[in-house]
Amino acid sequence: MTNGATVSLADDQILSNQILRGIKILRDHLGCSLHEALDAFAARYEVLRVERPEAFACGHDEYWAGFYS
Repeated sequence: MTNGATVSLADDQILSNQILRGIKILRDHLGCSLHEALDAFAARYEVLRVERPEAFACGHDEYWAGFYS
């Protein structure tokens, strides 16, 4: 999907609840549509929720509150 540096940047945005910035990073790197970048972001979010649940400051519902796609 992405190289390590991009994944790391996207991970930082995911963990700090910076949804739009993370999507932009993925879109710029992948050269894909907004929808595809959102899908990539959401997929990586799910991986991090499983692998590093303690790194999130809030729960799933609170994380996505106010974000409409």
